[in-house]
Formats: sequence, C-alpha cells, structure tokens
Amino acid sequence: MKILFQNIKYKNLLSSGNAWTKVELDKNRTTLISGSNGSGKSTLLDAIVFALYGKAFRKVNKNQLINTINAKETLVEVNFKIGKNAFMIRRGIKPNVFEIWKNGELLNQDAASKDYQAYLEQNILNLNFKSFNQIVILGSATYVPFMELPTGTRRDIIEDLLDIQVFSTMNTLLKDRVSSNKESINENSYQMDLTESKLESAKEHNESIRAIKNEEVDKIKEKMAAHIKTVEEAKKIMKAQNGVLDIILDDIEDKPQMKIKSEKAKSLRRDIESQIRSHKKEVSFYHDNDDCPTCKQGIAHEFKVGIIVEKDEKIVELEEGLEKLAAKAKTYDDRLESISILEDQMREINLSIGDQRATIKVAKNALVSYKKELDSAEEEVKAVDASTIETHAANLKKFEVDQQELFNHKEILTVVSAMLKDGGIKTRIIRQYIPVMNKLINKYLGAFDLFVDFQLDENFNETIKSRFRDSFSYASFSEGEKLRISLSIMLAWRAVAKLRNSVATNLLLLDETLDGALDGVGIENLIDTLHNLNSDDNIFVISHRGDQFGDKFDHHLNFKKVKNFSEISI
Repeated sequence: MKILFQNIKYKNLLSSGNAWTKVELDKNRTTLISGSNGSGKSTLLDAIVFALYGKAFRKVNKNQLINTINAKETLVEVNFKIGKNAFMIRRGIKPNVFEIWKNGELLNQDAASKDYQAYLEQNILNLNFKSFNQIVILGSATYVPFMELPTGTRRDIIEDLLDIQVFSTMNTLLKDRVSSNKESINENSYQMDLTESKLESAKEHNESIRAIKNEEVDKIKEKMAAHIKTVEEAKKIMKAQNGVLDIILDDIEDKPQMKIKSEKAKSLRRDIESQIRSHKKEVSFYHDNDDCPTCKQGIAHEFKVGIIVEKDEKIVELEEGLEKLAAKAKTYDDRLESISILEDQMREINLSIGDQRATIKVAKNALVSYKKELDSAEEEVKAVDASTIETHAANLKKFEVDQQELFNHKEILTVVSAMLKDGGIKTRIIRQYIPVMNKLINKYLGAFDLFVDFQLDENFNETIKSRFRDSFSYASFSEGEKLRISLSIMLAWRAVAKLRNSVATNLLLLDETLDGALDGVGIENLIDTLHNLNSDDNIFVISHRGDQFGDKFDHHLNFKKVKNFSEISI
C-alpha cells in the first residue's frame, strides 16, 4: 500500500520556536524550499525522520534537536494515510513523547519503546530507516549513495523494495529450526542411551526395590487410615452438635416475639409512670393552692376535693396496672434471659464445631500430602515391576523411530536452507527485476544527459560502459555525474516500489541537490524530470538558490530567521 504523507508540524525543533511550523505535504506537485544558511529550511527533513524513526536525519545527537533557547517541549506530528486508514505519529523530547494514532485512536503503548518503534516500521510503514533514505530523501547531510553502500546493505534495501525480506525472516526462523532439530537429535540419542540403561537397571534390581517400595506404601497407608479415622470421628461429633443446635434453634424461635413484647411493656410502663407523675402533680397543686395562680381567683373547696379524690383514684388504678405490667415484663425478661443462656450454649457448640472442622481440614491436608506420597511410592513400585521392562523396551523402540524421523526432517531442512539462502529464491526473484531496474536507471540517466549503459548484476555490482563500450566504475565519474547516477537510481527505486506496491510513497525530498555538483544543464534536466514524474508524487527541493529557479516550481516556501526563530514566508 502507498504511504500518502499529508502534513507535518513541529515546534521547538532546532531553530523553530514554540509556535507550530506546519508544512502541507500533499497539496502541490513541486515545492521549492529556500532560505539562507541556518534559516531552518532543512529542519523539515529532521522533523520527518525524527517523527518516523526517533532520530535526526543529520548526524547530530537526538537531544541536539531541542531548540537551544526554549530548551524543552520539542514536539513533531506527522499525518499520513495508508489505504483507508489515517495515521498520526506524535514524538517529542523533554518530555519524551511517542504515540501512534490510527483512525483517531491511540494504539496500545504497553510494549517497550523499541518494540513500539518496531511495530511502526514493520506493521505500518513497512519501511526501515535505511530504505527510507534511499527512496524518499536525497540529502547532502547524511545521504550515502546506493553505489557507495556495502553489498549487504544494498541487498537489504532491494529486499525491502521488492518486499522479499520475508525470505530472510524465514531463513532466520529456519536456522532456529535447524538448531532445534540438532538439539532434538542429540536429546533423542541421550534418551535412547538412558532408556537402555534404565532397562538394564530394572532387570537387575526389580525384586529388591519392589520389596522396599511396598513397605513404604504400607506405612503411608497406615498413616492415611489414622487420619481417615480422625475425620470420621470429627464428622460424628459435628453431626451430634448440629442436632443439638437444631433443637436449641427450635426452642428459641420465639425470641423476636419476646423482644417485641418486652419493648412494648417497657414503653407502656414509661407511659403509665408519666401519667402517674402528671396526676400526682395535679393533686399536689390542689393541696398547695387555694387560689388560681393565673387569674388570682379562689378555688372552691368542693371542686378541689372532687379533683383530688378523682386523681387519687386514677393514681391507684394506674399503680395497680403498673404492678400487673411489671409482672408480665418480668415474664418476658425471664424468657429472654433463658434464650440468652441457650444462645451462649450455641456459641460454645459452634466453637466446638469450628474446632472439629479445623481438625478435619488438617487431617484432609495431611491426606492430600500422603496421597501424593502414596501415588509416588506406587509409581515407583510399578517402575520396578515386570511391565516396566516392557515399557522401557517400547520406549527404546519409539526413540529409534523418532531418531529416523528427525534425520529425515534434517534432510528436508537442508534442502529448504539451500532455497532460502541468498543464492536461492531471493536471487531468482531479484534476477527477474534486475532488467527492469537497469532499464529504469538508464532511462533517468538519459533524462539527465548522461548517456552510458549502466548495469547492475544480481549481486548489485555495477558495470558502466560508454557509447564506445569503454568500461568505467562508479568511482571514476565526476561528482556531478555521480549525483546524476544517484538521482537516477533513487527515481528507479521509487518506480519499482510503485510497481511492486511495496514501499511506495508520494513524498520525495531533495536537500541542496541543486546547490552542489550539478551544472546549469543538469539542474534544468532535473527540474524537467521532476515535473514529468508521476502526477501523484509530491516533490520538495531544498535550496539556497531559490531566486534562480523559483518560478519553475508550483509552490515556494521561504524560510527566514525572525528574532532567532525560523519562520515560513509563502
């Protein structure tokens, strides 16, 4: 799937300040980025590489990316799409930030940072740092031309390009299988020797060992029988105690009613006592007063006597009722007291039941332990039985069959190993693509007015011949010619990537390519070639010579320093 880079924004990165610097990556076919030295025009490369790979594009320490004035909160966000999925990578320093967002949701960050980075490269981008530099960026700072890379690195890049690194992974896994097969053969041989030894030992010591082990079994069974008896006795005691508990529970089932009656009696007693006090207070009032304390009028003697007699009779009636109520309340309280005594007995019985349960638990734990000992002892008895000899013989036969299967598997692994080596399947696939790659490289060389016959073999060694069939090496060319070759190879890799639909991307970044070894004709040819590339490519050319050919680009971003911080003027 093609990686469609959409935009990137960054702040406090190198010369950029605390305000976001945002660059749209998919809006224009060709964009010129210009500015004086130190204006921050190449910071875009470091921002993209840092966001994707956690390192600088240029040869600086990661912490040197932090803006030296603000000295914190370096942050980069890059947005891109792969198929229907939208991704955003956020990465920062002071504080450290590394987040992968997919369709608006943060992907799981439980894994270690290096595993999170590996997931990004292997499962999302399908593009490692080395391949990214060969396909997306051609920069003067750290770019190493393909022809100057070691053979092994060249092969890695082509394998990424053709999406055949899976065979390298398979070969790595195969090595583990080969090692495992070898270990299995050695282990199987050891088991065969060990089984033969066991077979002989079983024959020699059969009778003597069996007698010893049977004695151990009998002792363990005796111990288990004692614990089983303990459990049974404890269960009998618990059964009897539970019977007593049932009787007591039946006997105290009236406790809730007794409590309710007792509480009602107490409440009624308080009411009667309150009425008696009230009546006595009135009697006392009429005894002590002849005049009304409120209106100051005299109280008739007959009225006073009548009230006093009436209240005394009421008091007598209430006191008699109070005595009867006290008798009933005592009956309730006595019953509750007897229930409390029975509940104390229940608690004691429950404690006793708890003790019996603990005894059962201890005995059962001991039985489990003895059962394991018994099983082990009985297994040892079986191991010296006559059948064990037959088992060892059968095992020995099985090991011999397994050994033959392991050797057969070893032969298969040897064949597969030959297929997965560099001279196997991968070379056959690469051999099919080499003519396409060479054709594309020569096509772009012609566009750059470098008319040579450039050929890579399946080991990625070059053969370069002129029109007159004179042979050259890459090192024999001038710097300008080398740059043409590097550009041609890079554009060819992009075309192959799109053909394979493996690591294709819309983004192409050229850093100061127009400022180095290319002459005027080379620059014109490069710009024309860039315009003739695929219509869905977005090309960024970084140069401090923007005033010479700025009109040849669809868009122009000019970086400048304002109060020590980089800004973009469009």
